[in-house]
Formats: sequence, structure tokens, C-alpha cells
Amino acid sequence: MTTIDQPVRDLDLGLLSAALQGQLFLPGTPGYAERVTGWNVAVRRTPAAIVDVATAGDVSAVVRFAGINGLRVAVGATGHGAFSLDEPHLLINTTLLEECVVYPDGWARVGAGVRWQRVLDAAAPHGLAPLAGSAPNVGVVGYTTGGGYGPLARTLGVASDRVRAIEVVTGDGQARRVTAEDESGLFWALRGGKGALGIVTAIEFDLVRIPSIYAGALYYGGENTSKVLSAWREWAGRLPARATTSLAVLQLPAMPGVPEPLAGRMTVAVRFAWTGDPADGEAVLQPMRAVASTLIDAVNTIPYAALGAIHADPVDPMPVFERTGLLRDLPDEALDVIVAAAGPESRSPQVIVELRQLGGAIACHAAPSAVSNRDAAYSILTIGIDAPGIGEATRAHSEGLLGALSPWLTGGKLVNFAADGSTESAHRAYDSDALSRLGRLAAAYDPHGVLADALPIRRACAGI
Repeated sequence: MTTIDQPVRDLDLGLLSAALQGQLFLPGTPGYAERVTGWNVAVRRTPAAIVDVATAGDVSAVVRFAGINGLRVAVGATGHGAFSLDEPHLLINTTLLEECVVYPDGWARVGAGVRWQRVLDAAAPHGLAPLAGSAPNVGVVGYTTGGGYGPLARTLGVASDRVRAIEVVTGDGQARRVTAEDESGLFWALRGGKGALGIVTAIEFDLVRIPSIYAGALYYGGENTSKVLSAWREWAGRLPARATTSLAVLQLPAMPGVPEPLAGRMTVAVRFAWTGDPADGEAVLQPMRAVASTLIDAVNTIPYAALGAIHADPVDPMPVFERTGLLRDLPDEALDVIVAAAGPESRSPQVIVELRQLGGAIACHAAPSAVSNRDAAYSILTIGIDAPGIGEATRAHSEGLLGALSPWLTGGKLVNFAADGSTESAHRAYDSDALSRLGRLAAAYDPHGVLADALPIRRACAGI
């Protein structure tokens, strides 16, 4: 690999640029600065060049150039899953790969630059629904290749289980079409292995026929945190398969887009999605409506395409630090830990402390893939601001909360949550068999170690 001491400027990037249908951007030139920063502006990357790829051939050209010249290749579109990378590298921007076709018989083909809201809107006229995530502004490919746990996951399963085919450029520069029948090992790895096995240019997946859902969130004052959390745990444990739920303790700033009753104070949101008859969903939700007075009751029948309203995730770039874990159980003692760390008397610096109930279809009927940790009962995620003056407190608080919950943690994590590029993260995201298999496949399909997203897995397998 090229080292920091070997100036990247000595490489003939003009030769690469001439081979592209897309466009190459160098540091200091117009267009570079706005492309180098993704959604999490705390992530540091200074690529030697950024390439807006227009075709799969462009991706192959970049990967081959990197391999010849000892560079890594990172990839992104929205930047939600990016992690800091100090090594010399090229950054592929897939935004121009914008193909989006929905077939009325129940499937879609989507380019790597497409975000979920576009697919949601394209599928809606046919009464069809993709297994999108809680934030429709996120890219389809990164979300799906990381497993894809959406706000209806307990009912519909994870997005990667619906994949039919993937078109990918592997680390050797070869463009491949991968299905369960053709290159089955690579197909297994790409569904859950994120970008470790290649740079996806297009993906095909099945849709479900759900035109509308009974869904949204109930928002309570933060003073009710303990009461709501305890009631939610008991209520969620009795939910039928048609329901998916999560809970979040929020401290949202007073800013445009934040409803006045929620701004500048602690609140608790109970998210709910129901795929059956709305009247039945209303009856199922009633016990939570009765727990305490709500500041906002935003649960109603909505078009499936309005899925993003359930979590109302922020879309504007910000500097954040995330910490995550998986829980095997949520006993009273664990609830006490969460209330003490994130409740109204805690002085918590976190913007969000979230619990998602797992189980259901997540753990059942799973097609073989690299997705691991399907047996967890809940996930927990903290999101706080990572900026000078507060970042240290955010990090310490996150580590303290997860440490206090350690008696009930499985040791695992979901791939798409809290990406940091560490070997520890790779060990937590995959069981030992999946990690070993991913490492072997990465070595076979990327013999020169070009793909930056494979580094955590390769280093974990090497014991680094």
C-alpha cells in the first residue's frame, strides 16, 4: 500500500480521469469539499481524489488503478455508514448510479446512488412496499448490504433477505452479477457483509404488497420516562407478529423541523407500526396511550411511502458519536440502569437513547447470509453530539451506559449501527463462523486488499 510518506500527488491521476465517463475531483478543486463530507461530519477522510462514477466500468477502472498504485478505495453516497480513514485512498461517490425501476409484479432494480424515499415513492402507485429503513434519506445499497433493520422488521424481516441479485465490482476490479445460484458464496457475503466484498453498482430485491400502515409515534414528557419504559417493555412482550415497536428517549434542540412540544426538553417516543387492520392496530396500541398523557399522538393510518414519519430521523449533516449493543433481555435492573443514565435526573448529554425490539421475522425464515446476531431481543443505540467541548462527555457517557448494561448484553451489534472501522466492531457484528468466512472470501475476491470497508474484517481475522 502507498504510505503517508509517499506523496499521492506523484500518481498519474490524470490517466485515471481520462478513463472515466464520470468525473474526478482533486483536493482544493471545485466540487471536492461538498463530496468529502457525509451525514456524520465528525468522520475524517481526506481522499487523494473523489470520483463520481457513472458506470460499473468506472468503478472497475478506479479499483484497478488503486490496486496498481497501492491505494485503498472507499465508497459512499449519503455517508451514513462512513468511518474515519487515515490511509491514502480514493473515494467513489455512487450518486450518479441512479437507476430506479419498480416492476408491478413485485420487485425493483435500483442503482447504488438511490435513496430509499425514491423507491418508496416509485412503489406506492402499485401498492408495493420496499423494506426501507427508519430514515428514507439513507442509501438503499449500504442499508441493505448491512442487513437492513427497518421500522417493520419484526413483521417483515430484514431487507437483505429480500435480495434477488447484486451487481458488484470486487476488489480485483471484476464486474460481476451475483445471485443465489451464480457465485453463491459472494451472494451470501454481500448480504450482511456491507462493502467488504465489493462495490455494489445495482441491486434487485422483492417488494411486499402493503399500500398503507397504521403507524407513527406517541410522545410523552421526559418526567414519565420510567413509567413509559416499564409499560413499553411489558406491552412489547405481548405484541403479535403484525406489530413492530421501538422506544427513544429524546433531547431534541429548538430548531426548524422540531415540533414545539418536543423542542429543548427531554421527551420519550414510543414508535409503532402495524400492518393489519387499522382498527385492530388501534386496539393493540391502546394500553400505551393510557400510560400517561401524550405531548403528541402521531399514530394514524399513513401511506407506506410515509414510513419515515415513524422515527422522524434527522436528515441534516451533524457531528455525532454513536455507541450500540444488543440485549438478550430487559429485566427491571436493566430498565433502572437506562433511567438512571438517560432519564430526567441524569443530565444525559445524548440526543437519542433508543431501544428497538427485535425477534419476530428477524429471527425466522432467514435466507443464509452473513447477517449475524439474529437471536437478540433488543438493540440499544446512543447518539450524541461529537464536537469540541461536549464530545468527550458524550463518549464517556455512552461507554458508561453500555458498561452498566453489560450483564444483559450479548456482546454483538448490528452492522449498520455505530460503524467505526475497528476490529472490535467486526468481532461484534459477526459470529465467529461468519467472520472467518467473510475473511476468506475477502482475500479471494480482493487479493491486494484494495477495499477500505474490508479492513476491519481482514484485520479481525488476522488477529490484529
